[in-house]
Amino acid sequence: MSLLVVGSTAFDTIETPSGTAKDCLGGSATYFALAARMFTAVRLVSVVGQDFPAAHRAMLEQKGIDCQGLEQKPGKTFRWHGRYSADMNARETIDVQLNTFGEFAPKVPPALRDSRFVFLANGSPRTQMAVVQQMAKPEFVVADTMDLWIDRERPALLELLQRVNGLIVNDAEVRMLTGESNLIRAGKAVLALGPSLAIVKKGEHGCFLFSPYFHYALPAYPTERVTDPTGAGDSFAGGFMGHLAGCDSVSLWNMKRAVAYGTVTASITVEGFGVDRLAAADRGTVERRYQELLQFVQS
Repeated sequence: MSLLVVGSTAFDTIETPSGTAKDCLGGSATYFALAARMFTAVRLVSVVGQDFPAAHRAMLEQKGIDCQGLEQKPGKTFRWHGRYSADMNARETIDVQLNTFGEFAPKVPPALRDSRFVFLANGSPRTQMAVVQQMAKPEFVVADTMDLWIDRERPALLELLQRVNGLIVNDAEVRMLTGESNLIRAGKAVLALGPSLAIVKKGEHGCFLFSPYFHYALPAYPTERVTDPTGAGDSFAGGFMGHLAGCDSVSLWNMKRAVAYGTVTASITVEGFGVDRLAAADRGTVERRYQELLQFVQS
């Protein structure tokens, strides 16, 4: 089934204990699309500047990603520079240049408005709502958010949560959103705000999935080499949504499997700087790790 992602495409400069990489291809929508394309057809809506190399667009298209919604406008592409702590559990933003993304008003091409699955990558809830309003009859819409929007645009975010099927947040964000310190209570509290699904990420400690029918927890894939954690959350979302979009139904069983696929897809991303490792991966790599994760959980 068709899967649409709306979000950022960026150039990242990343400093980790493993080294420094300058001007890596990144952005929430880019990570998501490269992860999801291993499961289903992906449609990308984003914006870049005149400095965006044709080779990057060609790479995305060669991976089977529909880029008709990737606008190129005068100016420069969104840039982010971050530095990770020694244990890579915290990061400091050194510089942000929004450039063309600063005035991004997503325009979903008419040919893409019939997408049945939609992922709203991290962004202003007002912008995310504008995307929802352009869609025809989406079956499953999931949004990502962050502390900035929870703090500054809470009313708009609460309105958005009435229009989406799912929300993906990390443990700090869900506590901030709900006011609950206990993650189980916080996950349940998200459901009371509108979504029928909430996924709470805990980094190297795995994630929780909450729904009105069941709760589910899964540890992270045991990755030995973490080079760059950037984009892991977006890659998780790509694996999760990609698997669901490739299934015949959004059943409880398929959701559980989707969480596992998201987990192993994220584990691939962190092994290299930027999207390099993810772009080089294929479905076979994902399937092998999926089986390894199952053995790890069941043993």
